Amino acid sequence: MYGTSAVVVGAGIVGCACARELALAGFEVTVVERGAAASATTAHGEGNVLVSDKGPGPELQLAQLSRRLWPQVLAAAAERSAHAARAVEWEPKGGIVVATTDAGARELTRFAAGQRTAGVHTEILDADALAAAEPYVTRDHAAVVHYPEDAQVQPAAAAAALLTEALAAGATLRTGCEVLGALTRGERITAVRTSTGLLEADCFVNAAGPWSGELATRLGAPVDIRPRRGDVLVTTPLPPMVFHKVYDADYVGAVGSSTQGLQTSAVVESTRGGSVLIGSSRRRVGFDDRLRPAVLSTVAAKALRLFPALAGVPVIRAYGGFRPYVPDHLPVIGADPRLSGLWHVGGHEGAGIGLSVGSARLLRQLMLGQPTEMDTTPFRVDRPAVLGARPAPAHEETA
Repeated sequence: MYGTSAVVVGAGIVGCACARELALAGFEVTVVERGAAASATTAHGEGNVLVSDKGPGPELQLAQLSRRLWPQVLAAAAERSAHAARAVEWEPKGGIVVATTDAGARELTRFAAGQRTAGVHTEILDADALAAAEPYVTRDHAAVVHYPEDAQVQPAAAAAALLTEALAAGATLRTGCEVLGALTRGERITAVRTSTGLLEADCFVNAAGPWSGELATRLGAPVDIRPRRGDVLVTTPLPPMVFHKVYDADYVGAVGSSTQGLQTSAVVESTRGGSVLIGSSRRRVGFDDRLRPAVLSTVAAKALRLFPALAGVPVIRAYGGFRPYVPDHLPVIGADPRLSGLWHVGGHEGAGIGLSVGSARLLRQLMLGQPTEMDTTPFRVDRPAVLGARPAPAHEETA
């Protein structure tokens, strides 16, 4: 939409994807980031592009849309810079889900059957097939499902590639610029106050990840997007020993849990550099960024049950990050019903890397009034899980 100005708040991977879509559509885009681009949640992710952990429904449909789009987006990026595209480290390695109990096997079998009806490609692996695919994984298992469509990217590099495309299409980036509040005219947002001055635009996109709830409150249109903490262990570089994303079947339950307490499950995958990433944990602790040895120990113990060969392998570091959590476990994508000109794209929790490009595509289509590639009603802002969680501050009215 040529001549229409848009401010995207947040330069994580979701914000970068939104900036790219809008800039390519002709919007005059300004990306505002209080820190450095892709330096917060995106930099602390594992780069997952998954369909395996989502049951039939709108989130799976969004994951399938995104999985179709990622190769197209990266091919376009490669036309501009082959080096940048290679840095993304796109790897359609596939995922393997292992159930280690009879109860877990029954649930995994049921879950996979439902996914097949929704168009997900699944393959049941017997013991010999698993041994061929993952020689070092435990042989103590009750059921195994292979998901060939699962993939992985290097998340910060992926965000950088998306942002580079946006900048090449005319977008501008302002880092070290924190949004402090909104200026409105009637029921429409016309500008945001930032730490570096006033910024006017025709429309504003809240893509601030785990800080989206806080930002929305500052803008006078609160949404219930909260931080949910996750931690990852990183081993020393190893000879090849993990060839897919491999996780225990209880991971799906942890993803879908709403408990405030600690949830852990075994998730193990390698990087191109040879290090093995070990997760995962989920806990709601606000923005408390302290690493907890007890949490890391629990994560490591579960990983060892899945990959006994990791015993004795040095862990060189651990890191954690905050995922944008919504109580009903669905992203928020669409226009704010209370403040015209404000749009929200967030609440993807640990799936933001994979879902970013699909979410951005839907945002562009919604903003242009075009038919969307899937039904966006489940992601609407005015649903019970999203609105009414926080009191709104008074708007600053302008003439």
